[in-house]
Amino acid sequence: MNFNLSTQLTSIIENDPWMLTILKIVRDLNLTDCWIGAGFVRNKIWDYKHNKERALLNDIDVIYFDNNSFTKNDDFIIEAKLTSIKSNLNWSVKNQFRMHTRNGHPPYKNCEHAISFWPETATSIAIRINTNNKIEFIAPYGLSDLFNLIVKPTPNFNLTIYRKRINEKSWKKVWPQLSFYNYIE
Repeated sequence: MNFNLSTQLTSIIENDPWMLTILKIVRDLNLTDCWIGAGFVRNKIWDYKHNKERALLNDIDVIYFDNNSFTKNDDFIIEAKLTSIKSNLNWSVKNQFRMHTRNGHPPYKNCEHAISFWPETATSIAIRINTNNKIEFIAPYGLSDLFNLIVKPTPNFNLTIYRKRINEKSWKKVWPQLSFYNYIE
Protein backbone atom coordinates (compact mmCIF):
# COMPACT_ATOMS: atom_id res chain seq x y z
CA MET A 1 0.00 0.00 0.00
CA ASN A 2 1.30 3.46 -0.88
CA PHE A 3 2.19 5.09 2.43
CA ASN A 4 1.82 8.61 1.03
CA LEU A 5 -1.71 7.95 -0.27
CA SER A 6 -2.65 6.25 3.00
CA THR A 7 -1.50 9.31 4.90
CA GLN A 8 -3.37 11.63 2.53
CA LEU A 9 -6.59 9.65 2.86
CA THR A 10 -6.36 9.62 6.64
CA SER A 11 -5.57 13.34 6.79
CA ILE A 12 -8.43 14.32 4.48
CA ILE A 13 -10.93 12.32 6.54
CA GLU A 14 -9.54 13.55 9.88
CA ASN A 15 -10.03 17.13 8.72
CA ASP A 16 -13.72 16.65 7.92
CA PRO A 17 -15.81 17.00 11.12
CA TRP A 18 -18.98 15.87 9.34
CA MET A 19 -17.37 12.59 8.23
CA LEU A 20 -15.88 12.02 11.69
CA THR A 21 -19.32 12.42 13.24
CA ILE A 22 -20.79 9.85 10.85
CA LEU A 23 -17.91 7.44 11.45
CA LYS A 24 -18.32 7.70 15.23
CA ILE A 25 -22.07 7.11 15.03
CA VAL A 26 -21.47 3.92 13.06
CA ARG A 27 -18.58 2.82 15.29
CA ASP A 28 -20.77 3.14 18.36
CA LEU A 29 -23.17 0.52 16.96
CA ASN A 30 -20.45 -2.05 17.73
CA LEU A 31 -21.16 -4.12 14.62
CA THR A 32 -18.76 -6.87 13.57
CA ASP A 33 -16.26 -5.96 10.82
CA CYS A 34 -18.11 -2.70 10.20
CA TRP A 35 -17.15 0.00 7.67
CA ILE A 36 -18.53 2.88 5.61
CA GLY A 37 -17.65 2.65 1.95
CA ALA A 38 -18.37 3.48 -1.66
CA GLY A 39 -19.43 7.08 -2.34
CA PHE A 40 -18.77 8.22 1.22
CA VAL A 41 -15.03 7.80 0.62
CA ARG A 42 -14.83 8.05 -3.18
CA ASN A 43 -16.80 11.28 -3.47
CA LYS A 44 -14.83 12.93 -0.67
CA ILE A 45 -11.52 12.32 -2.43
CA TRP A 46 -12.86 13.31 -5.84
CA ASP A 47 -14.27 16.51 -4.31
CA TYR A 48 -10.93 17.19 -2.65
CA LYS A 49 -9.03 16.64 -5.91
CA HIS A 50 -11.45 18.96 -7.75
CA ASN A 51 -11.39 21.65 -5.02
CA LYS A 52 -15.15 21.27 -4.56
CA GLU A 53 -17.48 21.41 -1.62
CA ARG A 54 -19.15 18.15 -0.67
CA ALA A 55 -21.04 16.55 -3.57
CA LEU A 56 -24.47 15.19 -2.82
CA LEU A 57 -24.40 11.60 -1.58
CA ASN A 58 -27.20 9.23 -2.55
CA ASP A 59 -26.70 7.31 0.66
CA ILE A 60 -24.28 6.33 3.38
CA ASP A 61 -23.21 2.73 2.67
CA VAL A 62 -22.64 0.94 5.97
CA ILE A 63 -21.34 -2.59 5.62
CA TYR A 64 -20.64 -5.23 8.22
CA PHE A 65 -19.97 -8.95 8.30
CA ASP A 66 -21.92 -11.01 10.79
CA ASN A 67 -22.59 -14.70 10.15
CA ASN A 68 -25.17 -14.69 12.97
CA SER A 69 -27.38 -12.16 11.19
CA PHE A 70 -29.19 -13.72 8.25
CA THR A 71 -32.05 -11.48 7.19
CA LYS A 72 -32.60 -8.15 5.49
CA ASN A 73 -34.74 -7.26 8.48
CA ASP A 74 -31.60 -7.15 10.65
CA ASP A 75 -30.22 -4.51 8.28
CA PHE A 76 -33.50 -2.54 8.41
CA ILE A 77 -33.35 -2.52 12.22
CA ILE A 78 -29.83 -1.05 12.08
CA GLU A 79 -30.93 1.52 9.47
CA ALA A 80 -33.81 2.54 11.74
CA LYS A 81 -31.40 2.94 14.66
CA LEU A 82 -29.10 5.12 12.54
CA THR A 83 -32.07 7.17 11.30
CA SER A 84 -33.15 7.79 14.90
CA ILE A 85 -29.67 9.19 15.58
CA LYS A 86 -29.19 11.16 12.34
CA SER A 87 -32.46 11.39 10.44
CA ASN A 88 -31.30 13.70 7.64
CA LEU A 89 -29.17 10.97 6.02
CA ASN A 90 -30.18 8.12 3.75
CA TRP A 91 -28.61 5.10 5.44
CA SER A 92 -28.00 1.88 3.52
CA VAL A 93 -26.92 -1.02 5.71
CA LYS A 94 -25.91 -4.38 4.27
CA ASN A 95 -24.52 -7.45 5.98
CA GLN A 96 -21.88 -8.68 3.54
CA PHE A 97 -22.20 -12.21 4.93
CA ARG A 98 -25.32 -12.74 2.82
CA MET A 99 -24.75 -10.33 -0.10
CA HIS A 100 -22.93 -12.93 -2.21
CA THR A 101 -26.23 -14.71 -2.84
CA ARG A 102 -27.82 -11.56 -4.27
CA ASN A 103 -24.76 -10.95 -6.44
CA GLY A 104 -24.21 -14.53 -7.62
CA HIS A 105 -20.71 -14.76 -6.12
CA PRO A 106 -19.00 -17.36 -3.97
CA PRO A 107 -19.42 -16.68 -0.23
CA TYR A 108 -17.52 -13.65 1.01
CA LYS A 109 -14.98 -14.18 3.80
CA ASN A 110 -15.18 -10.70 5.30
CA CYS A 111 -15.91 -7.10 4.28
CA GLU A 112 -12.61 -6.62 2.48
CA HIS A 113 -13.29 -9.68 0.36
CA ALA A 114 -16.85 -8.49 -0.29
CA ILE A 115 -15.83 -5.03 -1.51
CA SER A 116 -13.35 -6.58 -3.92
CA PHE A 117 -16.49 -7.45 -5.91
CA TRP A 118 -17.80 -3.86 -5.96
CA PRO A 119 -17.98 -2.14 -9.39
CA GLU A 120 -14.98 0.19 -9.59
CA THR A 121 -11.55 0.15 -7.99
CA ALA A 122 -12.12 3.71 -6.72
CA THR A 123 -15.41 2.61 -5.15
CA SER A 124 -13.94 -0.50 -3.50
CA ILE A 125 -12.69 1.37 -0.48
CA ALA A 126 -14.15 1.57 3.01
CA ILE A 127 -13.18 3.39 6.19
CA ARG A 128 -13.96 3.34 9.88
CA ILE A 129 -12.79 5.01 13.04
CA ASN A 130 -11.55 2.78 15.83
CA THR A 131 -12.03 3.19 19.58
CA ASN A 132 -8.79 5.23 19.71
CA ASN A 133 -10.29 7.64 17.15
CA LYS A 134 -7.85 6.54 14.44
CA ILE A 135 -8.97 6.14 10.85
CA GLU A 136 -8.62 2.65 9.37
CA PHE A 137 -9.37 1.65 5.80
CA ILE A 138 -9.60 -1.33 3.51
CA ALA A 139 -8.82 -1.02 -0.18
CA PRO A 140 -8.37 -4.33 -2.03
CA TYR A 141 -7.11 -2.50 -5.14
CA GLY A 142 -5.17 0.20 -3.33
CA LEU A 143 -5.73 3.96 -3.39
CA SER A 144 -3.92 4.96 -6.60
CA ASP A 145 -6.97 4.91 -8.89
CA LEU A 146 -8.99 6.88 -6.36
CA PHE A 147 -6.38 9.62 -6.00
CA ASN A 148 -5.47 9.64 -9.69
CA LEU A 149 -9.15 10.10 -10.62
CA ILE A 150 -9.22 6.84 -12.56
CA VAL A 151 -12.49 4.97 -12.90
CA LYS A 152 -12.06 1.37 -13.95
CA PRO A 153 -13.90 -1.85 -13.22
CA THR A 154 -12.70 -4.29 -10.63
CA PRO A 155 -11.62 -7.67 -12.05
CA ASN A 156 -14.70 -9.31 -10.50
CA PHE A 157 -17.31 -6.97 -12.01
CA ASN A 158 -19.38 -7.33 -15.18
CA LEU A 159 -18.26 -4.83 -17.86
CA THR A 160 -21.75 -4.34 -19.28
CA ILE A 161 -23.12 -3.40 -15.86
CA TYR A 162 -20.06 -1.21 -15.21
CA ARG A 163 -20.65 0.74 -18.45
CA LYS A 164 -24.36 1.14 -17.71
CA ARG A 165 -23.50 2.37 -14.21
CA ILE A 166 -21.07 4.97 -15.60
CA ASN A 167 -23.80 6.30 -17.91
CA GLU A 168 -26.36 6.47 -15.10
CA LYS A 169 -24.05 8.13 -12.58
CA SER A 170 -22.94 11.01 -14.88
CA TRP A 171 -19.82 11.44 -12.76
CA LYS A 172 -17.96 13.34 -15.48
CA LYS A 173 -20.41 16.25 -15.08
CA VAL A 174 -19.58 16.56 -11.38
CA TRP A 175 -15.88 15.65 -11.56
CA PRO A 176 -14.64 16.55 -15.06
CA GLN A 177 -11.04 15.40 -14.47
CA LEU A 178 -12.06 11.73 -14.16
CA SER A 179 -10.60 9.22 -16.62
CA PHE A 180 -12.67 6.18 -17.53
CA TYR A 181 -11.24 2.79 -18.53
CA ASN A 182 -13.07 0.04 -20.41
CA TYR A 183 -15.87 2.46 -21.14
CA ILE A 184 -17.38 3.31 -24.51
CA GLU A 185 -19.38 6.53 -24.75
